Amino acid sequence: MIQSVMYAIPLLGVVGLIVMAIKSAWVNKQDAGDKNMQELAGYIADGAMAFLKAEWKVLSIFVVFAAALLAYSGTIHEVNGKEIHGSWIISIAFIIGAVFSATAGYIGMKVATKANVRTTQAARTSLKQALKVSFTGGTVMGLGVAGLAILGLGGLFIVFLNIFADLGTNTVKTAIEVLTGFSLGAESIALFARVGGGIYTKAADVGADLVGKVEAGIPEDDVRNPATIADNVGDNVGDVAGMGADLFGSYVATILATMVLGQEVIVADNFGGMSPILLPMVICGLGILFSIVGTWFVTIKDDKSNVQNALNLGNWASMALTVVASYFIVNWMLPEGIISLRGVEFTKNGVFGAILVGTAVGAIMSIVTEYYTAMGKAPVMSIIRQSATGHATNIIGGLSVGMKSTVIPILTLAAGIMGSYYCAGLYGVAIAAAGMMATTAMQLAIDAFGPIADNAGGIAEMSQLPPEVRERTDNLDAVGNTTAATGKGFAIASAALTSLALFAAFVGIAGIDAINIYKANVLAGLFVGAMIPFIFSALCIQAVGKAAMDMVQEVRRQFREIPGIMEYKAKPEYEKCVAISTEASIREMMLPGAIALITPIIVGFTFGPEVLGGLLAGVTVSGVLMGIFQSNAGGAWDNAKKSFEKGVEINGEMFYKKSEPHKASVTGDTVGDPFKDTSGPSMNILIKLMSIVSLVIAPYIAVQGGLTDHAGMVNGAKTECCAMDSMDMDHCEMMGNCDMSKCMEMSKEECAAYCDSMKCTPAQKDMCQSMYGADGKFDMAKCKSMCKAEMESDCMEGCDKGCKTEEECMKSCGDACVTSHKEAKACCAEGEKEGHCKDKK
Repeated sequence: MIQSVMYAIPLLGVVGLIVMAIKSAWVNKQDAGDKNMQELAGYIADGAMAFLKAEWKVLSIFVVFAAALLAYSGTIHEVNGKEIHGSWIISIAFIIGAVFSATAGYIGMKVATKANVRTTQAARTSLKQALKVSFTGGTVMGLGVAGLAILGLGGLFIVFLNIFADLGTNTVKTAIEVLTGFSLGAESIALFARVGGGIYTKAADVGADLVGKVEAGIPEDDVRNPATIADNVGDNVGDVAGMGADLFGSYVATILATMVLGQEVIVADNFGGMSPILLPMVICGLGILFSIVGTWFVTIKDDKSNVQNALNLGNWASMALTVVASYFIVNWMLPEGIISLRGVEFTKNGVFGAILVGTAVGAIMSIVTEYYTAMGKAPVMSIIRQSATGHATNIIGGLSVGMKSTVIPILTLAAGIMGSYYCAGLYGVAIAAAGMMATTAMQLAIDAFGPIADNAGGIAEMSQLPPEVRERTDNLDAVGNTTAATGKGFAIASAALTSLALFAAFVGIAGIDAINIYKANVLAGLFVGAMIPFIFSALCIQAVGKAAMDMVQEVRRQFREIPGIMEYKAKPEYEKCVAISTEASIREMMLPGAIALITPIIVGFTFGPEVLGGLLAGVTVSGVLMGIFQSNAGGAWDNAKKSFEKGVEINGEMFYKKSEPHKASVTGDTVGDPFKDTSGPSMNILIKLMSIVSLVIAPYIAVQGGLTDHAGMVNGAKTECCAMDSMDMDHCEMMGNCDMSKCMEMSKEECAAYCDSMKCTPAQKDMCQSMYGADGKFDMAKCKSMCKAEMESDCMEGCDKGCKTEEECMKSCGDACVTSHKEAKACCAEGEKEGHCKDKK
C-alpha cells in the first residue's frame, strides 16, 4: 500500500502539468489582435525574457557556489562526536529545487506575455471573454507551480529512499534531511526573483507615474510614455515570474516542514510508520485536482456581473472540496488510537481538526485583506477622503490603514497557532499550514490573473482602443489588485505557520529544549532578528527609489531631446528604460538576498543554536507584521487611486482623474508601490528562507543531548517514572518506538502486545517487560532505578571526557562521580586537560 501511495503523489503533479499544458494551448489559440497590438506585446515579451536571462546568468553562479558548499557539508558525518546523516546529494537536490523554482516563474511569465494581448482582444467583445482568457492564463501558472512542486518533492523522496535504503533505520531521516536541499534551492531563487522582479517593476512604475502622469499629464500606459513598456514588463517579471517562484518556494517549504516533524511522530499504521510524512503530500496533491474543479466555477454572465464574486466562488469551492477530501484521507491513512510527537498525544481526529483550523485561518486572512484593500470598502474610502486635503494626509491615511490591518490577521494567526497545537501538537501547526496551502494552484490562478489584466489594459491604452475596452480591463485590473493583496496575505499567513513548524524542526535537530530569553545572548538575538525585516525592507525600498530616479531622468531626457513624442510623430526609446530597470534590479537584489542567507550561518556557528533560535523568533514575528502592513497599505493606496478613474464623491463633490485629490492619490500609490510589490511580499520568503538555512545547518551546530539525536532514536517522549522522581528528563528517553510510560497503566501481557503493535525490537520489548514484578504489576522502583542508572551512565561518560569545574561535575553527577572515580575531585579540578579523566577510573 505504501508503494502505491508514494508513486501516486508525483503522478498527481503530472496530472496538474498535463492540464496546465492543455490550458496553455487554449490560450495560444485565442485571437492576438491586430498588428500594432502584437508588436506592443512583443516588446513586453522580449523585455521580460531579457530580464530573466540576465537574472538567471547571475543566479547560476550563486547556485553553483552554494551547491559546492552543500556538497562539502554532506561529506561531514560527525561533529563533536555526534553522528550526522547527511550526503553530498543534498547539493543535487538544491540545484533541482533552484531549477524548478526558476521554471515555475518562467512558465508564469511565458503564459502571461501570451495571455495579455489576447485578453485585450477578448475585452473588445465582452468582459466575460476577457475574464476567461486572463483567468485561464493565471490557471496555467497556478497548475505549473503546484504540479512542479508535487512532482519534485514526491519524485525526489522516492529516489532518495532508494538511494539510502542501505542505511536501515536512518533511511527516512537521511532522505528528508537531503530533501531540505530542494526547499533551500527553491526558496533561494524565490527570494532573488521576488526582490529583483519587485525592484524592476516598481522602478518602472514609479518613473512612468511621476513623469508621465504628474508632469506630462498623460496616462502611465500611454504609448508616448518611454517607461510604459518597462512598466508592463515589470508586471510580468515581478508580479508573475517573481510571484510564481515565491509561491513555489512557499508550497515546498510548507510540505517539507510537515514531513520533517512527521518523521518524529510515533504511530503504528499500514504505511510503515510513514503516514505522517506522506499525508501533507497527498493532501496537497489532491488539492491540485480540486483547484482544477474550482476553476470551473469562475465565470460571469455579462459586463454587469461581479468578477470578484466569481473568483471567490471558485476559491471557496476548491477549499471546501479539499477539506472534505482531507477528512477521508486522514481517516484512511492515520490509525485509530493515540499518536505522539515529543510527548504530546493526539488522534487522527485532532489532525483533521488542525486542517480545519488552517483552512479557517486562510479564509479569514483572505476576507480581512479583501476588506482593507478593496474598492468601495471603508479603509480605501478613508484614504480617498483624506486625498482631498493633500498629498501628506493621503500618506498618513494609507499608513494608518496598513497598521490597523495587522490587528485581526495577527489575532487570527495567534488563535490558529494555539488551536492547531491543541488539536495535534506541533504536527497540527504544520499540517494546518499544509491544509491552507493545498489549494495553491487556485490561489495562484486568482493572483496571476491580475497582472495579466493590468498588461491587457496597458496594451489597450497604448493601442488607443475604444474606451469600453479599457473599462473592461480596468474592471479586471481593480479586482486583480484586491486578489493580489489577498494572495499576499494568504502567503504571509502560511509563512507564519510554516516558519513555526520549521522552527520546531530546527529546535529538535539542533538538540535544544527551549529558547530561554532570560539569557542575555538569546535576548540579543531576538532583537537582532526583529531588526532584519526592517533593514531588508529599507534596502528594497531604497533600491526602488534609486532605480526610479534613474528612470525619471531618462524619461525626462527623452521628452526633452526627442521631438515629436507628444504629437505621436516619434517613437520613444523604450529599450533604454527597460535596460535601466534590468541593470538596477540585478545589482540591487544582491545585498538583501545575502542578508537572508548569510545571517543565520554567522549567528549559528558563532553563538550557537539557542541564539540562532532567538534570531529566528525575532525575524518571524517582525517579518509577519511588516509583510501584512506593507502589502495591505500598498494595496489600499493603489485602489484609492483607481477609484478616481470612475469618479468619487468627497464632501458632496465629484472628483475624477487629473483633479487635485487624484494627484494626491497618485503620490500615495507611488509610495505604496514598493510596499506591496517589492518589500512586503518578500517578507514571507525572508522568514522561511532563514528558517530553512537554519534547519540545514542545525546538525553542524547541534548541542549534545536535547530533543533529537541522530542515532535513529525518536526522542522527546520521556518516561513518566523519571518525572515523578524529579530527575533530569534528558537522561531517560523512550526506547525506539516503545514508550514505557504507556506500560505503566498496562498489565505485563498488555505491555507485551503494545510493544508488538509498535514493532519494538526484542531488546526494547525485554526492557519494558523487565519493569514488571513477580505479581505482574509495573514496578515503579525498577523504573526509577533504570532511569537513575542511565542518568549516571551518561554522567560518567561526561566525566570521562573531562569536566570543566568540580562544581559542574558534582552538580551533574552527585555521589556517582565520587564513588566511581577515586580521584574525581582532582580530575574535575584539573579541568579541560584532554584525556586526563580517562585514566582516573
